[in-house]
Amino acid sequence: MALLAEELVEEWLNRQGYFTLRGAKVGVHEMDLLAVRFGPDGEVECRHIEVQVSVNPQSYLTRLSRHDQRDTGRTGTSKATRTAEQISRGVDEWIAKKFGHGGKRGLLGHLAPGPWTRELVVHKVYEPLEVALLKDRGIRIHLLVEVLRDLASAETVVKRASGGDFLELVLLGSELGESADPAAR
Repeated sequence: MALLAEELVEEWLNRQGYFTLRGAKVGVHEMDLLAVRFGPDGEVECRHIEVQVSVNPQSYLTRLSRHDQRDTGRTGTSKATRTAEQISRGVDEWIAKKFGHGGKRGLLGHLAPGPWTRELVVHKVYEPLEVALLKDRGIRIHLLVEVLRDLASAETVVKRASGGDFLELVLLGSELGESADPAAR
């Protein structure tokens, strides 16, 4: 699911005039999408976007922090209920791993002068507090449904990019769903 969502987000960025790099690796770490374009005044706009999309989320977006793994004996991906403090520590570690990793920051500095935004695309989430905490810590949140709405209706710089065919299939599916059940309209 994540790769398909990344393709849609990449199409969204390309249509806004961004040049994109998907899946850049730094050791074992990966950056989902990097996007760069020149703004109206010639300034470079740089975006780092992570994509975590689930249709039926079964667990948290972030891992249980290392500290809480030690204290509770649970694994990082444990679905057991977490306290607000545990969620907060997990969010902080997630941000450090996804956006603060030294090797990733070094690569971003080599690609473009920045500053680079820190963004996340989500669909449905298991624990809304995680999203609220991410926003509080400066992560710009995009909902996948809003990305699709933009792609379906907005005037864009680029009319179609490499993900255009896939986007048409996704939008066709939503049209079929609407027309199949007139009572739902």
